[in-house]
Amino acid sequence: SHAIAADPAALKTDDELTFRRTYGRDEVLRKLKRGQIPVEAEIDLHGLRQHAAQEALRQFLNDCVHRGLQCVRVIHGKGLRSGPGGPVLKLLVHHWLRKVENVAAFAAARPADGGSGAVYVLLTVRK
Repeated sequence: SHAIAADPAALKTDDELTFRRTYGRDEVLRKLKRGQIPVEAEIDLHGLRQHAAQEALRQFLNDCVHRGLQCVRVIHGKGLRSGPGGPVLKLLVHHWLRKVENVAAFAAARPADGGSGAVYVLLTVRK
């Protein structure tokens, strides 16, 4: 089992936040960061409460994996009105994505696609 511990230190508010499983290829992550992998579906979690957002994200990713999609975009918002705690939903989304087995990689979206308010997610397609 590859349980990923919830390490608060891993939840840094880094706009260039990227993540990749050890089996992911660098070249694919580069393309993902540049927005060169076509986005096949997206979900907007902006404004949802934590529990609702987590459930919506889980269902969305399950559905995408089931449909054999490779790249999707998750919009979590920039958290500009979040107050002193910072962009909570953004941090939670990054944290949740790390725990999803079928997430091969993710990277902050390009400015045209929502910038630091969204993330590109690369899914491992079940053969």
